[in-house]
Amino acid sequence: MNADACLALEDGRMFYGRSFGARGAREGEVVFNTAMSGYQEIFSDPSYTGQIVCLTYPLIGNYGVTDADFESSRFHVEGVVVREHCEQPSSWRLEARLGDWLTERGVVAIAEVDTRALTRHIRQAGELRAVLSTDDLDAARLTERARASAGLVGADLASRVTCAAPYTFAAGERGRVVVYDFGVKQSILVEVAKRGFAVDVVPAHTSAADVLAMRPVGVVLSNGPGDPAAVVGTPEAVAALLGRVPLLAICLGHQIAGLALGATTSKLKFGHHGANHPVIEVDTGHVAVTSQNHGFVVDERSLPTGCRVSHRSLNDGAVEGIVHEKLALVSVQYHPESAPGPHDSLNLFDRFADLTETRPALAPAPAPVPA
Repeated sequence: MNADACLALEDGRMFYGRSFGARGAREGEVVFNTAMSGYQEIFSDPSYTGQIVCLTYPLIGNYGVTDADFESSRFHVEGVVVREHCEQPSSWRLEARLGDWLTERGVVAIAEVDTRALTRHIRQAGELRAVLSTDDLDAARLTERARASAGLVGADLASRVTCAAPYTFAAGERGRVVVYDFGVKQSILVEVAKRGFAVDVVPAHTSAADVLAMRPVGVVLSNGPGDPAAVVGTPEAVAALLGRVPLLAICLGHQIAGLALGATTSKLKFGHHGANHPVIEVDTGHVAVTSQNHGFVVDERSLPTGCRVSHRSLNDGAVEGIVHEKLALVSVQYHPESAPGPHDSLNLFDRFADLTETRPALAPAPAPVPA
């Protein structure tokens, strides 16, 4: 193989291959994703900001790319690592080749890598900081650059990907739902709108008073990237919403809801990334196959009185959902909007919609405290 690209890990492990995306160098935490399809949704999910994604499925790009599959306005992934990139895709929905779109959108990508060996290494060593480069293939220099990179612990990446100003996504007759944009996926907004709600999206650091002033029947805390404990001020805003309005919390939003309740969060050795993760609902024993992308988790032992685990990972036992005995809260770690992934958990949007019908009318928002 005539290598013209290299993935260098902070522990000195090197993987050489062939570039099929943009030229350049990108830093990020390298993770593996076990989904068999849905690569375009993965790459355009803002939750992957700060991450270099290794796809374990051996053939990527075989059905090309299409505008309809974007989960946001652009690709957010820092880099892409695959075993084989398909140069001649085939699909009736095909609009372009994956490699061409990665090149146009500035995403560095490498093929002909032993992704099985890389995945096994991550499982043993944990998710590591890395550099993916086509400019410099020197092992020593790239390793030092990886070690000097920031990583995800302490990184407020939600502030980097959130919308700049509030906007309306959809009109509806069932009442207004306000969505906190921590890196929201298009499919989450679509699923909320399908239930008949007017959907308004607000930036990550919007105050509780501003949200309550919009008179919502419910609030959604979206998915997003980075360390939940680094999103300064947002757990306090969510705490002010608890008990005032029903909440649906997803992924990063679930972790922030946990912080708002007084729990803590921590980083997993290697996170959950894929569309085939089994999760059990504790009360019913029902098992759903879920789509996931998270490296942080709510610490079970830190859950306050009145709050308990509602869902748990069948792979490693991690907390995948919480409920509170007195609060209207649906909070899950996985991605129920199923983009990509199975549709086992779409009922959570119905559960949230039901809460908006059964809760009493929202009390008037408190007057602002004078400066």
